[in-house]
Amino acid sequence: MEPRDVEAACALVRQLTSEALCVEDMRDRLEWVQHSPVDWLFVCEVDGQVQGLYAFRLRERIEHPSRFGEISAIVTDAAARRSGVGRAMMDHAEQMARDTGCIGTWLVSGFKRKDEAHRFYDQLGYEITGYRFVKYFE
Repeated sequence: MEPRDVEAACALVRQLTSEALCVEDMRDRLEWVQHSPVDWLFVCEVDGQVQGLYAFRLRERIEHPSRFGEISAIVTDAAARRSGVGRAMMDHAEQMARDTGCIGTWLVSGFKRKDEAHRFYDQLGYEITGYRFVKYFE
């Protein structure tokens, strides 16, 4: 994600949370992520238009000597859903996890998204483990 993407990112976050995120707050988040060694923000563009956003974070497990990639937020623009944008972002996140030595990825998804989003995660091979979706790599 680049500073030019901040306004589009704010609009996507609103679709995800139904709450407004001001441009200044998103700029602050982007700046913070740019200085973090374990966090990234990505946008997915189609024909020059931002259609999706996801945040990725490396997570060390304390209870087991391993690392997971956490997809800490993901949203596809409502007009672009079922077009492959979400799948492309998930594939990218999973590849980042593999490239950084992770044994898998996880994400947390709220109950209000259980119909469409949860089916999507299930189709990608994620399993429900408590209130978290986890996918282990072979």
